[in-house]
Amino acid sequence: MSARKIKLTIEYDGAGFSGWQVQPGVRTVQGDLEAAFASLARRDTRVHGAGRTDAGVHALGQVAHSETDLTLPVEKLRAALNARLDDDVFIVSAEDVGADFNARFDAVSRSYAYLMGFTESPLWRGRRWLVKGAMDRDAMETALVPFAGVIDCSSFCLTGSEPKHHRCRIDRISLEWSSEHGEMLVLRIEADRFLRGMVRSIVGTLVEIGRGRISAESIQEIIDARDRSRAGPTVPPWGLYLERIEYEREA
Repeated sequence: MSARKIKLTIEYDGAGFSGWQVQPGVRTVQGDLEAAFASLARRDTRVHGAGRTDAGVHALGQVAHSETDLTLPVEKLRAALNARLDDDVFIVSAEDVGADFNARFDAVSRSYAYLMGFTESPLWRGRRWLVKGAMDRDAMETALVPFAGVIDCSSFCLTGSEPKHHRCRIDRISLEWSSEHGEMLVLRIEADRFLRGMVRSIVGTLVEIGRGRISAESIQEIIDARDRSRAGPTVPPWGLYLERIEYEREA
């Protein structure tokens, strides 16, 4: 019997994971999903993610695909897999897709949100980054302008990460103020691809601008420098969420 291909949309709390990708000796999201498949199918099953998230990063809409010989209806398959997963990772939806679907290479954009809190909150501990002191939000907004379009993001890529190229097409970037659950500033960014640590480095630079340590007008110079040392620090992972992944066509 030929294998079927399943598309999974996954939500997880990144606090207990050493990132998405399987690594020896540590717990990862991909590793937990593959173990759940193996428990159900009685054979090793590879799960391919649309993108990697670092240790501590959360996801609301990670997407993955897997090939399996299991013949369970897709909703029963989803339920059976969730029953084998711990409660910090959950398969939100599952669907049968065509043999040519690829969660990574068919994706046309990915969206992240980074949450910054300004008030102490035990309920948000480990879910957003607590930023102390006043922020110049107008300066931070001004600094967003040069990020639109295709840019070289070398200045916002973690040292030691060596992708084939550093160009990213940023389709949308915004700062949103929320007071619904305490004062919070949310950076939202959508792009065709992300470099390792890119969002957290952009946030760190924006916060330095908000604090007056970097001028908003210098952001273009920082981008053009293609030098990580020119940008702000990389902020903690626990405020970062992979929100969704978009595809050109229905899978």
